Amino acid sequence: MNDNLKERYLRLKKEYPKVRIRDAAGRLNVSEVELLATGIGENDVRLNKDFKGLLHELHTLGRVMALTRNDEIVHERKGVYENAQTDLPHGMALFVNPDIDLRIFTKCWHHGFAATVENQRGTLRSLQFFDKDGTAVHKIYLTDESDLSAYELLVQKFKMDGQIPAMEIIAKPKKKPDLPDSEIDVEGMRKAWKEMKDTHDFFPMLGKFKVGRKQALRLADEEYSKEVPAESFKWLLEKARDRKIPVMVFVGNDGIIQIHTGEVENVLEARGWFNVMDESFNLHINQDEVRSAFLVRKPTADGVVTSLELFNKSDKDIALFFGKRKPGIPEREDWRRLISDLQERTPQ
Repeated sequence: MNDNLKERYLRLKKEYPKVRIRDAAGRLNVSEVELLATGIGENDVRLNKDFKGLLHELHTLGRVMALTRNDEIVHERKGVYENAQTDLPHGMALFVNPDIDLRIFTKCWHHGFAATVENQRGTLRSLQFFDKDGTAVHKIYLTDESDLSAYELLVQKFKMDGQIPAMEIIAKPKKKPDLPDSEIDVEGMRKAWKEMKDTHDFFPMLGKFKVGRKQALRLADEEYSKEVPAESFKWLLEKARDRKIPVMVFVGNDGIIQIHTGEVENVLEARGWFNVMDESFNLHINQDEVRSAFLVRKPTADGVVTSLELFNKSDKDIALFFGKRKPGIPEREDWRRLISDLQERTPQ
């Protein structure tokens, strides 16, 4: 099967030289990790599952590019993987740095590879991690400022014994639909929302009332949640650029959330994508796949914290935008004015 898949992949790349591996996997009806495994012994090395150990040594690579995506949005951030924290409850791991800022759910990290790719930009060396169904969770690409010898040492240290292409691919269960609105204690949820003391209280509140995230935004008091046009993120990023307001951009999947904090400068549209193209931060949003957006306000001990949340056609959250802030410090006034201006331009 693997030899046959390799042949099919090579034929596809010959026909479409610029095809990305994620798109190739879709065309061939296999997972991305299965395609990557066809290169074992040539361009790719399979890694063992000591992912926590590996996280603690990523800093040796120097400045790299971190890439996290879902089906609709790609988030790329350059920096150094410093200050790894892995001894956290529920399989959590963290990197909290000005550049590399990650919330990692290691239970969704099942396969790891060191992969070398040749393309128009030259030779790209990377570390890539995948969920049990073979979808990419997180990728790390070396840059011109990275330490190649440290990368080679890291690959040898965490190389899996026996480079076997075959791997178990397990489909994820389909997400359960939200309960009907009539079964939700709406008043209880609204009261709990009003009494929140921290933005981190929001997710436990969803669990307590067995309410979906978008469902909660629909059912909330208008004081705390308001639907706005799906394309509102474009106006928001353009005005944040013009007004030089530093933002926080959260993008994630089941295995990780990646965060950028700072100003955005180069914002542009191209071929259906809305992009931020800065030196240290790139963001690529497939505009047609953003189906809804909400302005969300959460009470905290430091005052109200405001965000713009984007959802896809399956009502799953795919990105969150905040003003730059830290715990213990009230939300920026220029960000609040920006959100207020966005709300005022929204049809009633």
